[in-house]
Formats: sequence, C-alpha cells, structure tokens
Amino acid sequence: MSTRRDFIKRSALVVAATPLINSDMIAGPRFSGKTGLALYTIRDAMAKDPARALAEAAEAGYDWVEAASHSEGKFYGMKPKEFGRLVRRSGLLPISSHSAVRPDNYEQMVDDAAEAGMKYIILPSLPGDWTGTIDGYQVTADFLNKVGAGCKKAGIRFGFHNHQIEFMEIGGRVPYDVLLELTDPKLVIFELDIAWITAAGKDPLAYFRNYPGRFEVWHMKDLTPEKQDATLGEGIIDFKPILAEARTAGMKYWFVEQDHCRTHTPMESIRISREYYLKRLLK
Repeated sequence: MSTRRDFIKRSALVVAATPLINSDMIAGPRFSGKTGLALYTIRDAMAKDPARALAEAAEAGYDWVEAASHSEGKFYGMKPKEFGRLVRRSGLLPISSHSAVRPDNYEQMVDDAAEAGMKYIILPSLPGDWTGTIDGYQVTADFLNKVGAGCKKAGIRFGFHNHQIEFMEIGGRVPYDVLLELTDPKLVIFELDIAWITAAGKDPLAYFRNYPGRFEVWHMKDLTPEKQDATLGEGIIDFKPILAEARTAGMKYWFVEQDHCRTHTPMESIRISREYYLKRLLK
C-alpha cells in the first residue's frame, strides 16, 4: 500500500532529477558562479510580498534559496507545493529550509520540505533546555540521528546550523565536536556558518581537516572586528582559503546570509555580497 511518505519521496526524486533551470546549476555549484540566498536575510520583504521578494532575489542574480519561515505545514503561509512552484516560477531553486524540528513535529516538517522539492531541512538552533551539559548534547545527537533517518526515508537530507554557543567548552569538551562525533554522517550533515564559527575563535579549516565531508551546506557572511555580522567583503574574514577547501569540507551548496543589515538595506546587501563573491572570491 502506498503511503503519503512514499508518494512524497517519489515526488522529491522526480523533482531532483528534473533539470528545472539548467544542468550545471545542479551538477557543480561548488566552484561555479552560482550563488544561493538564505531568505532570512530579506525576511521583511518575504513577509510582505513573497513573490516580489523572490523576483528581486532572482533579478539580483541568485540561483537557489533557503526558506526561513516554516510552521504549521506551510512556508511563508503557503502549502509546500505552492511555495515550491512560486520559487521555481521566480527562476530559483528551493534547496533547503530552516525549520524548528522537534520530537512532536519533525515527521510533518520533513514531509513538508520533501513536498516542496527541497534537498535539505536544517535545524537552525537548539532550544536552551537541550544545551548546557554534555549529556544534553548527547541526547540532542540521538535526536538528530532520528530526524536524519526520517529524512533519508523521505529522500532528503537533514542538517544542523551552528551559532557561537556550540563552540563554548563544557567540562573541557566542545559541544559542536560532540555533535559531529555522535551523529551518523550518512544521516546528518552540518550547515557551517562561517561567521559564527570565526566569532567563536575556531578555525573552519581545522574542522574541514578533522571532519572531512561533513559540511555540505554553508552560510557565508562577513564579520566585523566587534564580532557583528556584515556584508561580504566588509569584514575581517579571509574567505579565499576557506573556499579553497570546499571539496575537503564536502560543500555542495552555500548561501549568502546576514542576520542584521546595518550599513545597507537587505536588498542592497545581497547584491553587494554576490558581486564581491563573483569579482573577488571566484577568481
């Protein structure tokens, strides 16, 4: 008997196999001029008029997006298929979603992401009661594996996005390392936020060497000397050596992402970031 999950998995595989825009976008985004945008950066515009905001992102030259509003079975108030169609009509691909998966909702959220045609669903942060102790992170790792197994059945991948807190030692251990060591690489990927790992005083290159292939998705934003996020090229991070090790990291997709746009409007910021990548980092 065919279940809803079986149907969604088949649909997701069909979407993944279909050349929706062009084949090189799927085959080789890692070292190409293709760029992704985390829609959290333009969240106000997305809340006001998603169609217009997506059109502006496409006009700015972006190729794929990561959603940042997913609740009650909807993305930005739209059912999964409706949202996926809107993204594609805009000339973009819906690659991933930041979704607050929890033990009581993860199956529905995974199905939503698959139904929208996404490749990944990402847990953006951990609830406070899941952190604070190494035991808590160990329990969290078990949950991440469980969700990852559910994603595998649905035909998509599951990942975790870091902030600074996961790098703060507890009893001599780094919680982020615990998550990496206790999660199954076949089930859980890590969306590395380059700015926040740098702000925490850790070296992304060391993590690439120690945990090769685990970092399939990246958030790229710059960092000021005061450890505030910034538009690409307007901070202190040297991205070239990081990008040079993208293959070691296992990176497949990356997104321009900025929590707070202090010196430009969000739409200005995403244009500047993309231009900086193309002119300064891609060479």
